[in-house]
Amino acid sequence: MQRRHLLLAGAAAGAAPFATRVFAQQSPIRLIVPYAPGGPLDVTARALAERVQASLGTVIVDNRPGAGGNIGADAVAKATPDGLTIGLAATATHAVNPWLFSKMPFDAAKDFAPITQMARVPNVLVMNAQTAQRLGIQDLKGLVAYAQAHPDKLNYGSGGNGSAGHLAGELFKSGAGISVLHVPYNGANPAQLALVSGQVDFNFDNLAAASANIKAGKLVALAVTSARRSAMLPEVPAVAEVLPGFAIDTWWGLVAPAGTPKDVITRLNRAFVEALNAPETRQRFATLMAEPVPTTPEAFGAFMQGELAKYQQVVKLSGARVD
Repeated sequence: MQRRHLLLAGAAAGAAPFATRVFAQQSPIRLIVPYAPGGPLDVTARALAERVQASLGTVIVDNRPGAGGNIGADAVAKATPDGLTIGLAATATHAVNPWLFSKMPFDAAKDFAPITQMARVPNVLVMNAQTAQRLGIQDLKGLVAYAQAHPDKLNYGSGGNGSAGHLAGELFKSGAGISVLHVPYNGANPAQLALVSGQVDFNFDNLAAASANIKAGKLVALAVTSARRSAMLPEVPAVAEVLPGFAIDTWWGLVAPAGTPKDVITRLNRAFVEALNAPETRQRFATLMAEPVPTTPEAFGAFMQGELAKYQQVVKLSGARVD
């Protein structure tokens, strides 16, 4: 009888660490999206959260919008580095905002451990179709030639000072050696409405947002801003074909707090890369004009460092500041 009690006690003692490990493995992962629900970043995050459940368990998407994405990114940076809190890093939070805001709550270069890039979406230079026809502009070379011959006669709209459209426009002006007026609006939607109505001549817009008006013939797509042509608009040239070296994409990926153990990062990377490579993911992303970009943690880290350095120059060129 005494031996039986000893065996049971030993079994219970041996089971305790196992139970603790199982509980830890079953704890849900919180995926912080630093933007409001419904946008491309949120939709793609939710699609991946669903696909990794078999390998990682429950992944809960937690939207933390505000301050241009800084609130959500800061929550990731300050989370416990145990792999149970991860988040999205995007062009704004990890490349633009560090140069746009005079005070940042986190260090984009040091406070995060990269997991994998998720997606990229090319922006597109779109022109009001009626304006293009009236001015005889049929392609990007025609736009540059007209702007060079008619300084300050053209204007372009954006979602505001420091927005992706504004930065792309200023880089374009510098590379093309042209002088056109920037008209900032309070958000991307008002800027797009201004373009469609002819209040401004051209915009640099997100391909997903502009595609409907391109298909409807209201806007003419003159070029994409990615380094190469996009599979989403293969007939449309890249700006780089006229201005070598020009490249501005919208991108986002997954990061964990700095100090997250390497084996945890490896496990997360393996699960999310597998999800990104799934045909269903590519189909889902395609509806958003987004291309899945699975990478190693090292490759994503190097990419973000390059983007951070690039946008330092772009933001300086634009002269934009938020505070």
